[in-house]
Amino acid sequence: MSLIEVLGNGTRLEILRELSRGPRYVSELAESTGMDGATAVHHLSTLEDADLVEWYMRGNRKYYRLTRSLELRIAPPPERTFLLQADPIDGSGDSGES
Repeated sequence: MSLIEVLGNGTRLEILRELSRGPRYVSELAESTGMDGATAVHHLSTLEDADLVEWYMRGNRKYYRLTRSLELRIAPPPERTFLLQADPIDGSGDSGES
């Protein structure tokens, strides 16, 4: 699935918006976005496959966090710019939590 397809889903964008505020566990994400846990896990799996999020365990809770910063830039003529970029977040995956 391309990055544009992954980001073309409003629910996944809501999840990314929540994760931009900090790590969240699945139940928090499901509640804050108004979906059930199974649906949240499905969307999180898609985001994980796109290398946009990763998870770690703390106690018995599975937390998700962003692994990339996203930038979308679109400009009309004469620039005609379309840029969708996902850059690694410094320090992602280096916290030792797993």
